[in-house]
Formats: sequence, C-alpha cells, structure tokens
Amino acid sequence: MSKVRTRIAPSPTGFLHLGTARTALFSWAYARHHGGEFVLRIEDTDVARSTQESVDQILAAMRWLGLEFDEGPIYQMQRLARYHAVVEQMIASGHAYRCWSTPAELDATREAQRARGEKTHYDGRWRPEPGKTLPPVPAGVNPVVRLRNPPDGDVTWNDLVKGPISISNREIDDLIILRPAPEGAAGDAATLGVPTYNFAVVVDDWDMGITHVFRGDEHVNNTPWQINIFRALGALLPEFGHCPVILGDDGQKLSKRRGAVSVTAYEEGGYLPEAMLNYLARLGWSHGDEELFTREQMVTWFDGSHLAKSPAQWDPAKLAWVNGHYMKQADDGRLATLAAGQLAGRGVDVGDAAALAPACALFKDRCATVVELADWIEMLFVAIKPSAEDLQTHVTDAVRPALIALRDKLASAEWNKPAIAQALKETLAAQGLKMPQLAPALRVLVCGRVQTPSIDAVLALFQRDTVLARLRSL
Repeated sequence: MSKVRTRIAPSPTGFLHLGTARTALFSWAYARHHGGEFVLRIEDTDVARSTQESVDQILAAMRWLGLEFDEGPIYQMQRLARYHAVVEQMIASGHAYRCWSTPAELDATREAQRARGEKTHYDGRWRPEPGKTLPPVPAGVNPVVRLRNPPDGDVTWNDLVKGPISISNREIDDLIILRPAPEGAAGDAATLGVPTYNFAVVVDDWDMGITHVFRGDEHVNNTPWQINIFRALGALLPEFGHCPVILGDDGQKLSKRRGAVSVTAYEEGGYLPEAMLNYLARLGWSHGDEELFTREQMVTWFDGSHLAKSPAQWDPAKLAWVNGHYMKQADDGRLATLAAGQLAGRGVDVGDAAALAPACALFKDRCATVVELADWIEMLFVAIKPSAEDLQTHVTDAVRPALIALRDKLASAEWNKPAIAQALKETLAAQGLKMPQLAPALRVLVCGRVQTPSIDAVLALFQRDTVLARLRSL
C-alpha cells in the first residue's frame, strides 16, 4: 500500500462542528497509526458565506484538539486555475460538456416531470451524443459545465464503515462541475468560474494523493459522482469510510442550524482537549470495552476497524464524566493557568496564576470542568454572599461564641493547615463542641457554602485577613 494520506476539509462558513471534529480525529488517528500524513484543506468555494473569522476558528479548534496536520491549510480558492485546467481536459476527452440551459428552462423541465409523476432530473438537452443535433447556443447566457455521467452500469465501492454499497448510474444526474463566477467575483473566479463541491474535492484528493477519506454518511449520495469523476480522470480511487451522524440528546441530528455548539465553545466551557478527543472517539468507534484512553493509545488501536454503523448520541453527562476523570489526572499548574483564564474572563484578577496550584489540587476532584474549578477558587478573591437560609440554619447562637474564639486564635496562629487544624481542635475542646457543629457555620461564613473539602485545608488557601474579615460579619 502507498503511504497513507488522509485529510479533513471543513468549509469556513461557520464554526468547526462536532461531527467534523470527530471526522478530523478519525482521519488524524488513522494516518498516525499507519505512519502516514494528515492534510488540512479549507473548502472556501462558497464565496458568499466563507469568512476569515471561520477560518481562524477552525484553525484554533484544531490547535486546541492537538490534531496537528502535516500539510496545509490549503485553500481551494487559490487553486481555481487548476480546476479550470481539469475541466478543459474533461471536455476534450468527452467526459464533460458545456450546458447553456437557463434556470427558467430547468425549472420548467422539473415542473413538467413532476406533473408526469417522474423523478426530476436534467433532461440532457446539451449532452452530446453521436448523431444528436444540439440546440443553437443562446446569446448572453453563461454556460455551466456538466459531468457526462455514464448512462448504464453501477457505481460500487466497499465502504470502510458500511461495507459494500452499489448505486445505479441511472439514478445519477449529469452533475454540474463548474459554474460561472458569482456576481462581484474578482481575480481567477471572475474569469474561470467556481467549481462545485463534488468536482473540486475529487481534483484535490487526486492532486494531494489522498488514500483514505473518512467523512459523515450524508456524503454517501455524493460518492458515486465523485467515483465517476475519478474514473473519468484515470485517477486512483481513495478508500471511503462514511461515519453515521451524531444525534443530539433530543434524538435529532446535531447540526449548525439546530444550534450545536462549536468545538471552541467547549474549550471556553472548561473542557480539556484530551477529554474531548477521548469522548469524540467513542462516538462511533470502540476498542473492546475501553472507555478511557490516551491519544497515544488511540493511535495504537485505530486501524480503521470497529467503526460503528449506527448513529451515536451526544451525551453531555457522559462528556462531563470523562472530563472529570481527566481533571483529576491533570497537572495542578496547568489547571491553575486555565482557571486563572476563566476568572480573568469574569474580571477577577488572581495575580500569579501559579499560586492557584494548591487550590486546584484541593478542589479538582469535585469538578467536572475548569469552569466549576474556577467557581470554587473565585471565593478566595471575591466577596461571598451566604444565603439567608444557610445563615439561619448553621450560624446559630450555640456556635457564635466558638466562631469568635476561633477568630481570635486564627489572628495569631501560623497560617498553614496544621496550625489551623490545631486552632480548630483547641476551640472545639474549649467550647465543648464537635466538628459537625462548628464546621458548617465556618464554611457558610468564609466560603458561602455548606459543603467543602476539609475546612482546615480550605482556610489555608485564603489570605488570613480575608478569613478574619468574614468571621467579623457575625
């Protein structure tokens, strides 16, 4: 087998969708498993909707996920001359032809076909055939170029995911492969026109030596056209693997139009890239019963087999569980930097982010995301607002003397966990109380919540003056 080369080719008309990210992961892992190469291509021929902002977001998402590419980004709009040359080659070889049918004529043909109960299709009026007289070329009409699709036989391939697929050529129309330039286009687009998706993707995959194509199964119906274009060009076919869709928690397909969030939104939401990769991988692929695995393990295992044939369902709770696992494993210094970034977004200045590492070590076991971690750490810097119910329930007359006594001890104690623990122990003994009587009140006043990790460890994270000030609010 020649060197494996895979690609991901997002359209910069919006954010990097979760389904596209999964396809990128599969393509990347397959290339890495086989010692091959992974290519990033930007399919920007939708001139009206493509934006630089979307390109930047796609690149940022790829960087965050750690899906490094060996070639690219390659932009289709910089390859228009190449597409035009291939179109002329196909016209010369009889595999494509110019069509001057106007939109009004095509609409009228489709209406007549529907009225007769027929499947709508291009009627082939400009398709050259032996002995056929074509209509006169109309003035003032810019032609499109169509693929001269084979009239008979089947298009068959052995899909890496779905197995053998066969579609009759009689079901396939003469595809438009090149359109005139859209209004306002400049440069090569204005003079050469713009290729359609199914044509450009074939030329790109051919030129770039792509050997394996993983993509969503919404592209299954495009594949026969693409295979016929490959054959018309005399090019080697890549192997295709069409992965089932990802369903939302409502059972409907995840899509940009239905509000599915971008990959970078999950970064902003406090998820770790290793957790996202792990979770995405399990949406349509498995290695035995393994639920948690590293990037390196996935590369070792991902040989293109064990890809699911049925749709996967997005489960936010499962993603949170996976992320919580990686939160526990993460380096505290790294988490400190991430948490400081979250707090900065809230307008909270924490000073030296590295100083947050002890807090991250203490709180991360309770957190599913970095956002939740930041929620814990924020109380160290921002005034808290205990609920009236918690104050009434826990800060009672029975514990107020103990809280005052503890405050006095903490004013002069060394500020570390052992010394704070000793101050608590002495206060409880002197006041005749147990920890379950004092600790909830102390937590409510200092932390604004009833539940925390060991209170002596939590207090040690605060500045002494902050703790004393909050205890003076009695």
